[in-house]
Amino acid sequence: MDFLTFLVKTTTQAPAGTTQAVADTATGAAAGTPTGTIVSLGLYAVFFVGVMFFMVIRPQKKREKKMKEIMTNIRTGDSVMTNSGMYGKIVDVTEDCFIIEFGTNRGIRIPVQKSEVAGVREPNLSSKKYDEITTTEETK
Repeated sequence: MDFLTFLVKTTTQAPAGTTQAVADTATGAAAGTPTGTIVSLGLYAVFFVGVMFFMVIRPQKKREKKMKEIMTNIRTGDSVMTNSGMYGKIVDVTEDCFIIEFGTNRGIRIPVQKSEVAGVREPNLSSKKYDEITTTEETK
């Protein structure tokens, strides 16, 4: 028995002087008929759609909006990282793709779809972690 049915049964009482059969028909209309079941099912559906909206759809739309804003702000000369983890520099921007230079000799230019660019990032070319590891090993 669901909560709504229990609530209706406990709050609906027969008036004084009526028979039990009349009282059963008054409470039975809300409790055991398909109409009560359909209403409770509809309430559950609305609840779950609301939960799905606030937990899945709304955050996803926020991420899409943020990524679209990032893509529109990328200009020529920006250092970017692709979804595959490769770093490059934007040389040209076309309608649906970026022309990116890869490599140290800057001779490799590859067109990449805008959706495949993860964002504007500079590669970390310092070797601090490696230097710290070698100096601590040498002192031991």
